[in-house]
Amino acid sequence: MSRPSASAPIGVFDSGLGGLTVARAIAASLPGETLIYLGDTARVPYGTRSAETVIRYARTCGRALAADGIKLLVVACNTVSAVALDMLRVELDLPVLGVIEPGARAAVQASRTGRIGVLATAGTVNSGAYPRAVANVSSKGEVTQLAAPLLVPLVEEGWVDGEVPRLVVERYLAPLIERADIDALVLGCTHYPLVRDVIEAELTRLSPKPVQIVDSGVAAAFELAQLLTDRELRAPHVEGQRGELRLKVTDRPGRFAEVASRFLGRDVESLAVQQIDL
Repeated sequence: MSRPSASAPIGVFDSGLGGLTVARAIAASLPGETLIYLGDTARVPYGTRSAETVIRYARTCGRALAADGIKLLVVACNTVSAVALDMLRVELDLPVLGVIEPGARAAVQASRTGRIGVLATAGTVNSGAYPRAVANVSSKGEVTQLAAPLLVPLVEEGWVDGEVPRLVVERYLAPLIERADIDALVLGCTHYPLVRDVIEAELTRLSPKPVQIVDSGVAAAFELAQLLTDRELRAPHVEGQRGELRLKVTDRPGRFAEVASRFLGRDVESLAVQQIDL
C-alpha cells in the first residue's frame, strides 16, 4: 500500500443522506480535514438490497472516491459496513473504516450488564454484523437487534419530533426494554441520530434503569482520529479555519441540498452539490 499524503482528503460514502451525520461527527472531531462525501442517491436504499447487490454498489462508489485521491475511506453506511468492508480494503488499496466495529466497541464500553440493543435497517440486522462485532470484543455481550425501517422516511421528511415519531419509536423500543432488558442501545443507522431526542425521551419513559445511547457515527469519528494520528496522516488544523466539504450524489442534487443542512447541522446552500454518473 503506497503511503498517501496527510493533506489528501478523506472520502465518506453512504447510500444516501444519512451518512452526513457521520461526516458531521468527523468534521467536529477533525476540523482540519477535507471531506469528500458521496451519497448514492440514485440507488438508495441499500438496507433492503441483497448482499451481492450492496457489494456491487459499494465497489463503484469506492472506486469513484479513490479516483479523487483520498487518503482513507469511511464507510458511513451500516449496510455496506456489514457486508463489503473486506472487499473495499482489498480492491482500493486504502485504509477503510466502517461504522459497525467502532459502534460495537463503544456499546461494550457503555453497557454494564452486557445486554445491548441495536436499532438498524433490515439489511444490517439480517447480516448479523453487530452481534459478531460485539462477540469479537466481549464474550459476555448479549445483542438483541430490531429493524426500524419507518425511522428513515420520517427523518428524511423532517418528522423528527412530535407524536408520530414518538409512537413509532415507542413501538420499536418497547420489546428491547421489556424482553431484552437492555442498558445500552446502538443507533445502527446513520439516520437515527436525528431522532435521538425522541429515542432518549422514550427510553427514559419505558426503562426503569438508565440506557446509554451509542451513536456508531460518533464512535467511528473517534476511532478515525486515532487511526490518522497513528499513521501520521492527520491534516494540520489552523485555529478558526474549517476543512473543505465537497458533496457528490448520483441523483437529485437539488433535493439533496435541501435536506443536507438538517443532517449536517449547518447551512449548505453555499456548497455546490455535484451529480456524478457511476
